[in-house]
Amino acid sequence: MILTTLLIGALLVGALITFVVLGVGHFVPWLFVLATIGLVVLVKFREKRKFLVWKDEYSVGIEAIDKDHRKLLNLINQFQTAVLYRTGREFEQEAFDALVNYTRTHFKREEDLMEEHGYPDFEAHREQHRKMIAQVEACMAQYTSEGRQVPLERAVAFLQDWLINHINGTDQEYSEYLRSKGVR
Repeated sequence: MILTTLLIGALLVGALITFVVLGVGHFVPWLFVLATIGLVVLVKFREKRKFLVWKDEYSVGIEAIDKDHRKLLNLINQFQTAVLYRTGREFEQEAFDALVNYTRTHFKREEDLMEEHGYPDFEAHREQHRKMIAQVEACMAQYTSEGRQVPLERAVAFLQDWLINHINGTDQEYSEYLRSKGVR
């Protein structure tokens, strides 16, 4: 990120200098301007791809669960922002804690619904939740003890993949069962 900022700054300085030396009518300063704009657009495009966007196909057809999933997606994006822009340990920790705490809340809501309605794969689903929380807590413990040397980008990628795969996989299975029991 720092290198990108420096490169954009250098291109802008190059544009200014060549405008002064060569004038507005010369094509070289405009090449600097176009290169700067192109770089900014490319950076924005790459950054945008790093964030999750809710898609209708993620819906499990149960309003409270879909709402939780949207919130989890937003919390992962907040954590991604903290990591990507290196906002500092305090903000990274707060974003991570908010994500983990809400994940626990969501898992409890899911598990309560499954248990209440006798979902046959309840224990296996709950075990997936436990394993995910254990992996995330291990990553956070490492971050707490080692600081920024821990590649938080891997934690973000894990969380993004896990959430989408979990929603599109096992969550779709229990949602079909719960909807057949009248849960909306």
